[in-house]
Amino acid sequence: MTADPADDTRTRILRAALDLFAEHGYQRTSLRQIGERLRLTKTAILYHFPAKEHLLAALVEPLVADLEALLDSAQSQPTERARWTVLEGWLDIMLAHRRPLGMLFHDIALIGRGDTYHRLMEVAMRANDLIAGPNAGRRERVLAVQAVGACSDPVVFFTDVSDEVLRADMLDGARRLLAPLPADAAPRPHEEAGAGAHEEAGAGAHEDAAAGPRTAATIPPSRREPPTHTTTRDRAPGGAIPTTPPTVAGGAGTASRRRRPGRPPALGREQVEAARRMHAAGTHSVDAIAAALGVSRATVYRHLTAQ
Repeated sequence: MTADPADDTRTRILRAALDLFAEHGYQRTSLRQIGERLRLTKTAILYHFPAKEHLLAALVEPLVADLEALLDSAQSQPTERARWTVLEGWLDIMLAHRRPLGMLFHDIALIGRGDTYHRLMEVAMRANDLIAGPNAGRRERVLAVQAVGACSDPVVFFTDVSDEVLRADMLDGARRLLAPLPADAAPRPHEEAGAGAHEEAGAGAHEDAAAGPRTAATIPPSRREPPTHTTTRDRAPGGAIPTTPPTVAGGAGTASRRRRPGRPPALGREQVEAARRMHAAGTHSVDAIAAALGVSRATVYRHLTAQ
C-alpha cells in the first residue's frame, strides 16, 4: 500500500523543518528556507501548515501524545508503582524525543498554540499528582515537581552524553530526591503548614548547629553538596520542571550550604557551553538564557563576549 502523496509531502516538510530548526534555530528559519530545501513553494508549505508555529506544534505532537498515553497507563496503578511508572516512562520519552525538546521548553512561539500549551499544562499537572500521591502535603507536591524536572532538563543540557549514561544519572537523582525522610527527621509542624521563606531561612543556621548530622534526604536540594561518586561532567547544572527554567545549585562545602539564596556569581564550564549553544542557535534571548541558568544578564554577556 503506497503512502498518500499529501501525507508524504507533509512528512517531508516536518522532517526538513526539524533539521533546519536544529541547524539555525526556530526564529532564524523561514518558510522560504524550508521550501528551498524541498524545492517547494511557500504556498505549498502553507497548504499543509497555515503558519510556522503550526510546524512547531506538529513537531511537538508525538511527544505530547506519548506523555498522555503514559499517564493514562499509570492512572489506575497503586501509588508507588504509578510514581515510578511515570518517572521512568517520562524519562524514556524525553530521551526518545531529544531533538525537538529545545524548541518545546525554550521557544515562546509554542505558547501561541493554545491547544498544545494547555495539553502540556494538563500533562504536567497530571504527572505531578501521580508522583505526589493521594492526599499529598506541600512537601510531597514540591518534591513531585522537582522529580519531573530531574527526569527532564538534563536531556536538553547534556546533549553529548549517551542515553544510557544520562538515564542512569537522572533516575539516581530522582530516587535520591524522593527518598523518605528518617522517622526522627520529619518536617516540623510549621514547615508542613507552609511557613514563610524568612522563617525557614532564619532557622537554618540554628538547625545546622543543633540538629547534628543530616542525611542527603533531609537537606533541602538547594543546600546539598554534590554526590562524591560523580564527576563535574556527569552532573546536571540544576533541577527544574519542564515548564519552568532550571536553577543552578550551589557549590560544595559548608560555606556554600549556608549561603543565602541568590544568583551564582559565575557559570561553570557546562553552563557556559549551554549558554553559547542556545545563543548560537538563535532560539534564546540573553534574558531567556539568564533565566534558564539562574544568573544575571551581565554574567551571560560576559561569557558570550569572552569566546
